[in-house]
Amino acid sequence: MGLIVISNREPYAPQRDEQENLTWMPSIGGLTAALDPALQHAGGTWIAWGEQHPEVSEVELPQGHPRYRLKRLRLSDAEVRDFYHGFSNRALWPMSHYFIERTRYQADQWQAYVNVNRRFAEAAVDSYREGDLIWVQDYQLALVPRMIREALPDARIGFFWHIPWPAPEVFRTLPWDCEVLDGILGADLIGMHTSEYVEHFQAACCRALDAETEGDTVRWKDRPSRVVARPIGIEVSTYEELAARPDVEDAAERLRHTLQTQILLGVDRLDYTKGIPERLEAFGAFLDRHPEARGKVTLLQIAVPSREQVESYRQLRSRVEGLVGRINGKHTRDGWSPIQYIYRGIDRKELVAHYRAADVMLVTPLRDGLNLVAKEFTASARDGVLVLSRFAGAAEEMPEALQVNPYNPEGLTEVLLQALNMPLSEKKARLQRLRERLRQSDLRTWAEQFMRDIAAP
Repeated sequence: MGLIVISNREPYAPQRDEQENLTWMPSIGGLTAALDPALQHAGGTWIAWGEQHPEVSEVELPQGHPRYRLKRLRLSDAEVRDFYHGFSNRALWPMSHYFIERTRYQADQWQAYVNVNRRFAEAAVDSYREGDLIWVQDYQLALVPRMIREALPDARIGFFWHIPWPAPEVFRTLPWDCEVLDGILGADLIGMHTSEYVEHFQAACCRALDAETEGDTVRWKDRPSRVVARPIGIEVSTYEELAARPDVEDAAERLRHTLQTQILLGVDRLDYTKGIPERLEAFGAFLDRHPEARGKVTLLQIAVPSREQVESYRQLRSRVEGLVGRINGKHTRDGWSPIQYIYRGIDRKELVAHYRAADVMLVTPLRDGLNLVAKEFTASARDGVLVLSRFAGAAEEMPEALQVNPYNPEGLTEVLLQALNMPLSEKKARLQRLRERLRQSDLRTWAEQFMRDIAAP
C-alpha cells in the first residue's frame, strides 16, 4: 500500500548549486515535516504545483536516496493568476477568515479553480495503484476528492482543510458553496483543526445540500464521510533539542543584551488576518497608559513577506510600517525605541533563539486556522508567557495561555501588564502544562493517526 499526497505547495524546493545543477531542499513547514517521512516509509507520489523550474515534471526524492516520486504540475501564468491569486486567495481565503469585504467572487476565476483542481485529480488518478491511500491538502484543492471519487469509486481518500471553516451564514456568501461542499464530501475522512470548524462544516452541509448528519458522519450521494477535529502538531522534540543547544542559547542572550529590556515578540506572515496593526496600536496604547514601561519593554515584531505582488498586501505593509514609525516617533528616548521591526523571513535556528529570548509571545490573529507559532514558542521558550487570540484555532488546545480578544485594545493592554508581571513560578507551571499537551499530539502522531483513519473501512 502506497501513499499519494496532493498539495498546492511542494515538499522540496529546487535550487541551483555552484555548478548550476538543480538540488532539492526540503521546504520549511509542518506539512513537509509530517508527510515526507510517511512517504519515504510507504513509497508513492506527492503531487504539487512546480512553481520554480517548471520544466522539471518529475523527480525522485529525497535526492540521492530516492523513496518516492514528486510529480510537478506546470501552471500557466493565467492559471496562477486566476486559480491561486484569484479564487483561492481572493475568494476562499478571505471568506474563510470572515473578511467578507475583501472577497472577490468572479466566475472566470471559479472556472480556473475547477480546471486546475481537475488537473490535480487527473494526476492522482494516473499515479494510483490499487490499495493506495490518497490524502488531499487544503482549500486550494477542495474539488479534488469528488473528482478522484468519480474516477476511482473504491479508493480511500482523505482531505484536510487547514484554515478556519466559517459559520454557515458566512460560507453561504460563496456562490459555489454547494460545489465546494460536494467536492470535499468525495473524501472518506475530512479533517479540520477544531470542533467548532467541524460543527460549522456539518451545518453548512445540512443547510446548503440538505445532507444527513449523525455524530461525526455526513451522508451525501449514498456515501458516508467522517468529519473529525484533528489539530496539527509540531515536531516537539526538534524544537526542544534546538532550544537546548548552546549556540541558540548564546544567540538568545545576545538579543537580550542588545535590547536590555523585557521583550514582547511577534512572529507573523504579513497577512491581514494576523492582526499586526491592531497589535501595534494596542502596544502604543499600553505605552500611553503605562509611561513607567517606557525604556523597559520592547516589542520585537518579525513580519515575514507574503503575496507581495498583491496590492492589498502592499498596502498592509505600508500601514504596518507607518504605525511602527508613528509609535517610535512618539515614544523613542535615550537610545530606546519601543518597536524593533524586522521585515524578512528567518531560519528555524534564529527563530528559536528569538523564542528563547522573549518574555512574552504575542500571537493575536484576528482569525487563524490553528497557528503553529504558538506551539513552536511553547516547545522552545525558557520561561516566557504566551498571549493568544481567542480566534486562533490553537486556543482550543491551549487554555493555559493568556487568551485575548484582538479587537479589544484596552483588554490587550491589561493582559500585557499581567504577562509582564507574572511570577516566575506561574510562568513555568503554565508552560509545563502546555508542553505536556504538545507532546501528546505531536506532528508525527497527527499524520500517522490520520492515515490510519483514512485506511479504516
